[in-house]
Amino acid sequence: MVERGITLAAEGLTRLYGINLAVSDVTIELRRGEVIGLLGPNGAGKTTTMQMITGNLAPTNGAINVCGVDMIENPTAAKNRIGYLPEIPPLYRELRVDEFLTLAGRLRKIQRRDIKSAVNAAKQKCGLENMGRRLIGALSKGYRQRVGIAQAIIHEPDVIILDEPTVGLDPNQIREIRSLIRSLGDRHSIILSTHILPEVEAVCDRVHILDHGKVAYSDTIRGMQSARSEYVIDIALQNPPSESEISAKLDNAEVENKEGQEFRITHPYKDPTDIILKSAVEYGWGLFKLNPVQASLEEVFVQLTKTTQ
Repeated sequence: MVERGITLAAEGLTRLYGINLAVSDVTIELRRGEVIGLLGPNGAGKTTTMQMITGNLAPTNGAINVCGVDMIENPTAAKNRIGYLPEIPPLYRELRVDEFLTLAGRLRKIQRRDIKSAVNAAKQKCGLENMGRRLIGALSKGYRQRVGIAQAIIHEPDVIILDEPTVGLDPNQIREIRSLIRSLGDRHSIILSTHILPEVEAVCDRVHILDHGKVAYSDTIRGMQSARSEYVIDIALQNPPSESEISAKLDNAEVENKEGQEFRITHPYKDPTDIILKSAVEYGWGLFKLNPVQASLEEVFVQLTKTTQ
């Protein structure tokens, strides 16, 4: 029995294409009300992983459990608990929004008597209340993305999987879709695959980074920001010596003079804080500022996947 609160448990997912290993031993656990970012460079195995989780591709090895339902043994019941938006939304541009969402509801086996209320609820969540009579082909890309999300949630799935939902949108549309995703995360569990790192920072609770088909990193956003392999601190000195003098005291760490009395110090393998404090006192540098520099998500991502860059 799946632990209470866990909506998706994918364990040891592996996928072979002939002799080529696309995904190797990937494990993802998703809890209700949680948004996970699935990241990785091109070819890392993200799409293959999502196809296996949604039941569109059988894993070579591994298990997928959705709210206590085994995807391999009972795929129909498991898929009924998942909503999926591929990178290219599966829309019929010649249909009106209401017509398309009604079709999506019927394909999801929603009872006829409940279809209208399900369509209205999906439109309300996705900001489509006034778009029901509009042709999908006449909508902006932002609104088409909303329609794509609406079809993914019309059956109130426990797990929603979104593949690059903001690609090609303008900044205002991106902000609106991010807000929508975050609001959906209050009731559903969401996996968001994207290359846009600020998007992950804005909406996700945890991050899984794939590299060469394997999980290279799995932690919270805060944990990812602390995952930098090197130590970086900013200092300010009233009586600053030269950059080379500071570097010599720190086992030749990299020292950059940012502006006048301020310096950025980068050490590849140890925290230089103690040495800086002792040296500042011993040599009268007049230390009046010392701040650790938090790594950006982009910096951590590049470090974790740099072998593929």
